[in-house]
Amino acid sequence: MKGTTTRARTAAGRYPAPPTVGANALKFDYAETYEETFEDAFDTDIRTAPAEPATPTRVRRRPRPDREIGTAPVAPPLPFALPRAPFLLLMVAIVVLGVVGVLVLNTKINENAFKLNDLRAQQAALDLQEQQLTQRLDELSSPGNLRAAARRLGLVPAGTPAFINLPDGRIVGVPRPATGTANPGR
Repeated sequence: MKGTTTRARTAAGRYPAPPTVGANALKFDYAETYEETFEDAFDTDIRTAPAEPATPTRVRRRPRPDREIGTAPVAPPLPFALPRAPFLLLMVAIVVLGVVGVLVLNTKINENAFKLNDLRAQQAALDLQEQQLTQRLDELSSPGNLRAAARRLGLVPAGTPAFINLPDGRIVGVPRPATGTANPGR
């Protein structure tokens, strides 16, 4: 359609009709309108086209695809500010509780360290006492001390022992009474 104006092309039906009132009022074919206006921009050859008087043409701006025609933009919700004082009090309370918690924890750790130190000292004392008692028991159970304790109680050394064989009742060795003088050391 070389040589025709935009107004004439619209009347001829080349562009879609403007939106009407009713259900179809907000619907508009964006792609078709864009393609046709883009083709129209390059369909005339400047060198061969007859000179046309410069008439102002109304250029349709392509609507944003994220909105439909006829809808008003929705304002974002108003910012909602929390009162600062309660928030600051909450943050200060959390920090104070954290510091107090750390101090209580450190105090308990140090207290337990002192208890542990006392228990280790007590364990060392008990280990020393056990060692002394074991040494004393070894001294008292030595053969020389046992012989001296037996004499103090009036016991005399036994001679050669005799044994009884239980299955057949046979006596092995000669039984003799112990000889010696009982000398109690009282």
